[in-house]
Amino acid sequence: MVKKVLKFGGTSVGSIKRIQHVANIIKKEHDEGNQIIAVVSAMSGKTSELINLSKHISDKFDNREMDVLLSSGEQVTCALLAGALINLKLKAKSWLNWQIPIITEGEHSNARIIYMNVEKINNHLKQNGVAIIPGFQGISKQGDVTTIGRGGSDATAVAIAKIFDTHSCEIYTDVDGVYSTDPNKIPVAKKIDKISYDEMLELSSLGAKVMQSSAVQTAMMYNIPLEVKSTFTERDGTKILNQENIDYTKSVTGVAYSKDDAKITLIGVQDKPGVAANTFEPLNKAQINVDMVIQNVSSDQKTTDITFTIKRDDLLKTYDILKKNKKINYKNINHNEKVSKISIVGAGMVSTPGVTYKMFKALSEEKINILAISTSEIKLSVIIDEEKTLNAVKKLHTVFELD
Repeated sequence: MVKKVLKFGGTSVGSIKRIQHVANIIKKEHDEGNQIIAVVSAMSGKTSELINLSKHISDKFDNREMDVLLSSGEQVTCALLAGALINLKLKAKSWLNWQIPIITEGEHSNARIIYMNVEKINNHLKQNGVAIIPGFQGISKQGDVTTIGRGGSDATAVAIAKIFDTHSCEIYTDVDGVYSTDPNKIPVAKKIDKISYDEMLELSSLGAKVMQSSAVQTAMMYNIPLEVKSTFTERDGTKILNQENIDYTKSVTGVAYSKDDAKITLIGVQDKPGVAANTFEPLNKAQINVDMVIQNVSSDQKTTDITFTIKRDDLLKTYDILKKNKKINYKNINHNEKVSKISIVGAGMVSTPGVTYKMFKALSEEKINILAISTSEIKLSVIIDEEKTLNAVKKLHTVFELD
C-alpha cells in the first residue's frame, strides 16, 4: 500500500465541475489501493477577491485578521471536495488547520510549519478513508490563524509528505509539467521530463510559477520525490529529483523571466568600510528582498555607485527608507522600474565552458543592453529593459537548443 500526497492548485479546483473532476482523480488513486492525503488551495481568484474585500475596509487591514480572512478560501474548497468524495461513496473527511493541528511559527502572512499531529489522520487512512487538508495555513502556538504566504499550499503539501513519511508528493496544476520556459508566451517551449531540485529551485525563485521555491527547498532537504502534473490530462508530468537521477547532456535546462523588478542606483556614495551594510540594513529590517547588487568604485577611490534590484512593489517603500537613512551619504539616486530579469538555468553549466559568452553574444545580436548581471554555479541572470523581454527569452531559448 502506497501513501501519497496529492496537491491541487486553485485552477484545479476553480469550479464545482473541476472539484468533481478532482474527486474522480482521487477516487481512481484510492481504488488502486493507495492511501491519499489531498491538499487543496482556494478556488482560483478567491484569494484575490478576499484581498480586495479587505481593501474596501482599509488600506492597512490588520495582519492577524487578514490571515483569518484569507484562510477561509481553503476551508470552502476542503468542504466541497470532501462532499464530492462522499458523493462518490468514499469515506472522506476534511480537517481544518486547528483540528489537526498544523502548528506554525513566524509572522502573519509569512509563517512556516514546525509541527503537525499525525495520529487522527493516520487512523482515518488506516480505516480506508481519504483526508482533505487545507494548504497555505496553520495555527500559531498562541492559537491565532496564520498563513504561509502566497503559493503556500505547495509548502504545506511538501511538509505533509515529510511529516507523514509518504512515498511521493504530486503537484496537480493547469500545465502538464515544468517547461523550458513559459509555454503561454513561447509556444515552442518543451516539457522537461526530469529536473533536479537545484534547477527547479532556481527556476521557481526566478519567476517560473509552477512551484513555490520554499516547497522545492524543503523537498530537496529531505529528498522527497516530487512530480508536477496536469489535472486535466493524463500525460506524464515532470519528476523533480536529486541530481544523481538527471541527464546533463544539455548545459541549459530552462529560461526563466520575471517582469516585476525595479533597479535603483545610488550615485556618488562615500566609499568607506560598512557603507554596503549601512545601505542594506534598514531594507532588511523592512523585509525588502534585495536581489542583484553591483558596486563600482570611482577612479579616485573616494566614491562608489551602488546599483541593486528589488521587487517593483517595494520601490516607493525603498526610496523612502533610503532618503531617511542618515548613515549613508550620496550625491543622487535614480531608478528604473521598467526592467525585467532574464535567467538561464542548468546544472550542466558547471561543466560547460562558454555559456556566459554565448548568452551575452545572443543578447548583443538582438541589440539588447545588459543593465546588471548576477551568477551562480547553475544560473546566469541579467537585467534588461522590460520591452525586450520576449525577444530575449525567444533568442536564448533557440540559442541553447531548447525549442
